[in-house]
Amino acid sequence: MEEEKVILVNENDEQIGTMPKLEAHEKAVLHRAFSVFVFNSKNELMLQQRAAHKYHSPLLWTNTCCSHQRVGETNTQAGKRRLMEEMGFVTELVDTISFIYKAPFDNGLTEYEFDHVLVGTYNGEPKINADEVANWKWMPLEAVKHDILEHPDLYTEWFKIIFHKFYQHINISK
Repeated sequence: MEEEKVILVNENDEQIGTMPKLEAHEKAVLHRAFSVFVFNSKNELMLQQRAAHKYHSPLLWTNTCCSHQRVGETNTQAGKRRLMEEMGFVTELVDTISFIYKAPFDNGLTEYEFDHVLVGTYNGEPKINADEVANWKWMPLEAVKHDILEHPDLYTEWFKIIFHKFYQHINISK
């Protein structure tokens, strides 16, 4: 099986090449990514706990799903694909904001991503893929905000960055 590649981009999100995913994280090269935030009708956010065998951030809580676009995929197509692969459902997604972040990990890898934040709604239960996801839960945004402050070590770096910097964009109840 061929290793998945990420799309390398410049600071304007223009594609400048591709690279194997692990190599991009080893070399801290800027690449395109997306983060999906799914809410239910009570404005609760669906969180996932990453699988124990993930090569970074294992068992940490994070947004509904996230990954990398493939060449030729739009942000929303990629989000829907990964939502089905990880959480077992698809819903309409809106591409809201994007930003660049850099987060080094204890294992020597670095996420350096041009991240697109996608938001959708869903009221069912996911059918999680145990290879990707250890657990899931719905949480009100205020409870997430409080828990991140009380227990920051339980959450992924990118989730904390998105949640604090872009709360107004992901809060659909405004």
